[in-house]
Amino acid sequence: MIKTIFFGTPDIGLKSLEYLYNSDKIEVCAVVTQPDKPAGRGHKLQASPIKKFALEHNIPVFQPKSIRKEPEIQEELKKFEPDFFVTFAFGQILSQEVLDIPKYETINLHASLLPKYRGANPIQRAIINGDKETGICTMITELGLDCGDICQKLVIPISDTMNCEELWEEIAEKSPQMIEDTLIGLKNKTLTPAKQCEDGLCMANKLTKEECQIDWSKTNTRIHNLVRGVCRCPSAYFYHNDKLIKVIETKPIEGKLTAGEIAVTSKEGIDIGCGEGVLRVLKVKPEGKGEMNARDWFNGVRG
Repeated sequence: MIKTIFFGTPDIGLKSLEYLYNSDKIEVCAVVTQPDKPAGRGHKLQASPIKKFALEHNIPVFQPKSIRKEPEIQEELKKFEPDFFVTFAFGQILSQEVLDIPKYETINLHASLLPKYRGANPIQRAIINGDKETGICTMITELGLDCGDICQKLVIPISDTMNCEELWEEIAEKSPQMIEDTLIGLKNKTLTPAKQCEDGLCMANKLTKEECQIDWSKTNTRIHNLVRGVCRCPSAYFYHNDKLIKVIETKPIEGKLTAGEIAVTSKEGIDIGCGEGVLRVLKVKPEGKGEMNARDWFNGVRG
């Protein structure tokens, strides 16, 4: 059995943790995840999906605020004598002291075809930029940002309608087997990691709220890609009558309207003019309300 400690926080890594836990080749000795955070209207502390799974299956859980600065937790992890650490959207930077704990390596699952989209938001950036494909990599974790040797790669196509939630789910589905194969290959020395080239290097910097505000002077395709890229995470938006309106689903169409001009169409939604072309807005989430058909929202506003 390959002794592994899993580092992760959001639900994108949940299927990988579950897969490794059920594997007859891997032993998940412990889980490291972010501290519980307030969520919802009541701001009650909520455990991460990774922690919930670990507790349900009696896996030891550690929740450092910053594992680099908590040597006592580092000492606890050493007691498991792990072969590997596996990180998947953990959310903290590891120090060399932490990377030196496992017998072999720390393996990271990164949601892009490295060296493209190193950094925090590779899934969203690929869609926002209109890419036709992205992928996942397993890599050896080093101190630099996503710069370690590549173990395995898998290409994932991106359709013109796929949003970040759908891509997130596909990555979650395809990652578990790759992680297990990487761990087995490295331990058995049947897999040789390859150095990253610098050709095509670009960063996937953390998204800002300002980037998510829709600029109607841009083309309908660029705005559509933004909507897809940040769908509910955190959502593209615009202001109407000083109210913030999140845009959930859109479709570029031909036509001509003044940029920002709204025209009611069929029950499908509303049309809004862009710098080039027209964007049909199908679903929105008005400030303080739930998601709804864009036509219903606009009819209510006009009424």
